[in-house]
Amino acid sequence: MTALNDGAGTSREPLDADRVKHLEFIQATIARLGANSFLVKGWALTLGAGFLALSASQKSWTVAGAGVVPLLCFWFLDAHFLRQERLYRRLYDAARRADSTVEVLSMDVRPFRPDAPLRRAVLSDTLSLFYGALLVADLGLAVILR
Repeated sequence: MTALNDGAGTSREPLDADRVKHLEFIQATIARLGANSFLVKGWALTLGAGFLALSASQKSWTVAGAGVVPLLCFWFLDAHFLRQERLYRRLYDAARRADSTVEVLSMDVRPFRPDAPLRRAVLSDTLSLFYGALLVADLGLAVILR
């Protein structure tokens, strides 16, 4: 086997086929979680706009207020996907190293949970801006219509 240069001036051995397949599995999971997050945002935006339009047309603050519940559910679900994606990224980073202690083909992310709390995902910039704007619009309309 020939040694590969990692760009930092040090050489390392190439990864074996099982390790490469493991990294492909992890990457596929990360991609699937990203796609799920995108779908959740689409549903949240569609449902949020529907509640806003319905409450404005009926001039009903209760409909606007009811729109908060599914919005918060979508926010939490999206945060769960984001957290899982972060956990799998940490698993990928650990598994790609030649001196890795990660079991080959293991998809167990439990050791990385302390590094990626759900609270941090819920309050991430991207989710806070997206869902926060929808929440402000929903609650603002509810207050105006009251």
